[in-house]
Amino acid sequence: MATITKKSNPRINVGATPWGNAHGLQYTLQTASNGGAFGADTGAAIASGDKVRLGVIPAGSTLLDSQTIVSTAMTAAVVGDLGFEYVDGVDSTAVPQDADYFGAGLALNATGRLRNATTNPPVTLPKDAWLVLTTGGAANAKASRVDVVLTVASEGTA
Repeated sequence: MATITKKSNPRINVGATPWGNAHGLQYTLQTASNGGAFGADTGAAIASGDKVRLGVIPAGSTLLDSQTIVSTAMTAAVVGDLGFEYVDGVDSTAVPQDADYFGAGLALNATGRLRNATTNPPVTLPKDAWLVLTTGGAANAKASRVDVVLTVASEGTA
């Protein structure tokens, strides 16, 4: 029987602290009674098919996991795809943009914690990217709150 030793990955030890380089990034989407997002560039209700940019994921972040916490549900039938697209609008061949990297058809119309159940491998973003929620199913017409917590490792860019 053979003994197989995997060659070390120098990225694993990146970080200036003894507890490592993994951390959580929190993004909050809170809506008013009309269904529009607080703190957004428009107060209009979020319609089915709208793309909501929740915030920037920094370049050099390795995407490890996500959790979507729906503490106050959106309108019945509202679902969402959660992914990323690059801030500069230019795709990357090494790490292509992915509209549902963290999940597709997430039930935003019921309270709960939605864990990332995709089989996507971890990727390191070569540049800043928007965390994007694309809604579907129905327009939101009520006050709601959805928090997304990304678990990332700060690896830096090449």
